[in-house]
Amino acid sequence: MIVVKQRGDFRHLEGFFKRIKQMRLRDKLEKCGREGVDALAAATPVDTGLTASSWSYEIQMDENSYGITWVNTNVNKGVNIALILQTGHGTRNGGYVKGIDYINPALKPVFDKFAEDLWGEVTKP
Repeated sequence: MIVVKQRGDFRHLEGFFKRIKQMRLRDKLEKCGREGVDALAAATPVDTGLTASSWSYEIQMDENSYGITWVNTNVNKGVNIALILQTGHGTRNGGYVKGIDYINPALKPVFDKFAEDLWGEVTKP
C-alpha cells in the first residue's frame, strides 16, 4: 500500500505568479532596449560613425511572448553594413574582408543584467 501525505499550501507559488503578472515588463524591455543600443553603438567599428549611430530597437509583445529586436538602418546599395561588419564580405576585386564579432560581446552584459533584474523582481518577497 502507498500512502501520500501533504502539508501546507501553494501560497509561495501563488505569490510568485502574482508578482510576475503585476510586473511592468514593458518598462524593463524598454530599459534593456536602450542599454542594448548604447552598447552596440559603443562597440560598432567606426569609419564614418553612421553605422554606430544607426542602431535602434523594436519591442514585440503578444499574449504569450515578449521580445526585443535590435535594428541597424545603415544600408548601402541594399546591403546592411552592420551585418557585413559582423559576418565579413567579399570585395570587388575578389578579396575577402573577415568579419568582427562585435554584436554578441556587446549584448552579452546587457542580457546578463536583464536576466538578473527580472529574476530579482520575481523572487523578491
